[in-house]
Amino acid sequence: MTARPSVLMVFTGGTISMRVVPGRGAMPARGGREILDAVPKVADLAAVTFEDFDRLPGPHWTPARMMDLAAHLDDRLGEAGFAGAVVTHGTDTIEETAYLLDLVLAAEVPVVLTGAMKTADDPEWDGPANLLDAVRAVVRLTGQGGSVGVMMGGTLHPARSVRKAHTQAFTAFTSGARQDGARERILSRRIEERVDLVTASVGADARFLRHAVATGARGIVVEALGRGNVPPAMLEGVREAVAAGVPVVIASRCGDGATAPQYGYDGGGVTLQAAGAIFAGDLTPAKARIKLMVLLGTGADDAALRSRFPR
Repeated sequence: MTARPSVLMVFTGGTISMRVVPGRGAMPARGGREILDAVPKVADLAAVTFEDFDRLPGPHWTPARMMDLAAHLDDRLGEAGFAGAVVTHGTDTIEETAYLLDLVLAAEVPVVLTGAMKTADDPEWDGPANLLDAVRAVVRLTGQGGSVGVMMGGTLHPARSVRKAHTQAFTAFTSGARQDGARERILSRRIEERVDLVTASVGADARFLRHAVATGARGIVVEALGRGNVPPAMLEGVREAVAAGVPVVIASRCGDGATAPQYGYDGGGVTLQAAGAIFAGDLTPAKARIKLMVLLGTGADDAALRSRFPR
């Protein structure tokens, strides 16, 4: 009889662990043991070692706590015997944590994040099916090196391209048409959290860019329009931020496609590039922010930042 692979299962909270409290709404309630007991078929696939790391709703995560999770996973997966890991997580920020792990984990085994769109007391609770699928994915990927993905609704999405595209559907997650090449690694245990995300919209000006610089931002990601363009009144704010030594990265609010300097009008990508902005390629704004945080945490200078975007 073939031995079952050993899988580390780390519970961090999210909707998969919640129940509805009358008068309050969905709240964290279940620990890892209760959730795992609801999925007995997991034992047929793998020998599971489970741990309760936290009980965080998705919006309660911080970049520093994400880095704590990365350190914990590397420490545990560095021990002999684990074929990979499954991590439960709140779906609101699962794509950011998955991408951070994809960047910084040194472990050469698969790590799959999953969660649920329905609470544990809902008749349509999707947590058990997602958890079972995540374990299957780890077992299937065993021996193929390190990778990080998100398993939701029966589909395994690469960490770099996954995004939540619907607020509540079981098929909320997509990988879109964003490209996933060789895994990029930035092996670091430090992160610079003071990176602001500024959104471009019709008629927007430079106020929020200036505010970010004035209040100590160490980096700024602009959620730009289309191919990577902003209203003309934002352009001077980009110039001022770069002149102050604050890197500005241009990502797009579009669901798919990449940013690049194409348009030459004021606020167009060509003028943003001339102002010193860096283009994020096909990274979403949220993931461009994570990458900039990690790079700044390594002490990367302007030249080093430019060499890592877009990739």
